[in-house]
Amino acid sequence: MTDISKTTVGSAPLPAPLHPGDESRWKYFDRYWFLLIGAVALAILLYVAFPERYGVILRFVIGSYGEGDGIFLTLKLTIVSFLFIVCVGMIMGVFRVANSPLLRGLSSIYVEIVRGVPVLVWLLWLYYGIPILFREIPALSTIKIRDFTAAVIAFTFAYGAYMTEVFRAGIQSIAKGQMEASRSLGMNYVQAMRYVILPQAVRVILPPMSNEFVTLLKDSALVSILGLPDLTRRGREFVGRTFQSFDTYLIVALLYLILTVLFTRLATSLERRMAVERR
Repeated sequence: MTDISKTTVGSAPLPAPLHPGDESRWKYFDRYWFLLIGAVALAILLYVAFPERYGVILRFVIGSYGEGDGIFLTLKLTIVSFLFIVCVGMIMGVFRVANSPLLRGLSSIYVEIVRGVPVLVWLLWLYYGIPILFREIPALSTIKIRDFTAAVIAFTFAYGAYMTEVFRAGIQSIAKGQMEASRSLGMNYVQAMRYVILPQAVRVILPPMSNEFVTLLKDSALVSILGLPDLTRRGREFVGRTFQSFDTYLIVALLYLILTVLFTRLATSLERRMAVERR
């Protein structure tokens, strides 16, 4: 029998067949990593090729870790807020599917009211409106809400409603027999949720959770109106000094793109790994 790997057409040999593993590796490779590599390469190219133009802008808008401004403040605000958002979403999500009409009613009212008001309005109300209310109450007149604290509270309050719906959908995707089997083994409602339902629901809600994180990362630019020196605010400050609007906002957009693509790809990799473990 003729060996196909040694067969030739004319004077040119046929290419050697691919190994089975090569094709499968490329099949599951996330090609959007190339987008991240390209964005990072473009930022480096602009920094190296035009140091007095784009290099100055990059250094200014990125900020410094010691000062906690620029891109470092954006990441800190996003991560801290998201941790609280997950906690609020999990608690209120459990309330949404609870047997108690009171808990279901409270969580439903919270979700409907909060989702009906823009995040920017919550930011303005908590930072500018609540202090006025506190001044009218003698016992609370000495309380002052810092800009970072107001931003975290506003994002937690607003995005917690959306995360509540994410957890509710994840919990309801688990078969009711799981809860019944857990209760038959002697677990109470809280134990069944903690040890049986929520661990399974996390696998379902991971994609929408990652989407909420990326959306929060982009919406963190809203805090620039409070004077917080985040990535967007640093860009606005540089434009105010130099009037280089096109170049500055190009760099700001590029940095946001790098962050969002990076976290999206990490979340996608985690989803695929969990899917493999589930099999």
